[in-house]
Amino acid sequence: MYCQSLPPCPQPDLAIGLPPHSDHGLLTFLIENGIGGLQIKHKGQWVNVHNTLPGSFLVNTADHLEIFSNGKYKSVEHRAVVNNAFTRISVAVANGPSPDTAVRPVDEESCPAAFVPMKYKEYVEMQQSNKLYRKACLDQLRV
Repeated sequence: MYCQSLPPCPQPDLAIGLPPHSDHGLLTFLIENGIGGLQIKHKGQWVNVHNTLPGSFLVNTADHLEIFSNGKYKSVEHRAVVNNAFTRISVAVANGPSPDTAVRPVDEESCPAAFVPMKYKEYVEMQQSNKLYRKACLDQLRV
């Protein structure tokens, strides 16, 4: 579980709260305090996500799902932006397999694997040791 608090920023046009990245795991469940600031990359453009139902969760597909589906389902590249008026609070819960599970495409027989297999804990360690930026870790496993 990750909790993030982004305080108001006097010059939001000069800062970003959390750089573009994708999450490890299968799915990520996110709940926010209604301030907004989450953006996803859609067709090359940053789009604001409006989670308007109080108490609802936003569900993002993550890297493990992209690997597991051999690229059929893409992990969501996203970022958090700051504003100059309110503190943004979000809580994210990542969901993935047991640490020693080999993360690999499920159906390698019908089409060639698009990703090199790797233990889930090794993938998480690789992602956490690098700077979060776009899909850098996932790109390292592409065949």
